Amino acid sequence: MGILDDAKETAETAARKAKDAWDDAKDKIGDRADEAKAEADVKKAEAERDSVKTRNEAKESLRDEN
Repeated sequence: MGILDDAKETAETAARKAKDAWDDAKDKIGDRADEAKAEADVKKAEAERDSVKTRNEAKESLRDEN
């Protein structure tokens, strides 16, 4: 029975390590997705800021002409 117990323990350890590796990989993918989303949000906010600045400058120049 010792060999069977060792084999069972080895199989359980391998399964646990495989699950841990899967969880780590899943977390890394999630982290990268979150990072990409944050980068996209920053770019969108910067573009919106630039758009508002340009629009305000155009309005200001129109006011100065009148």
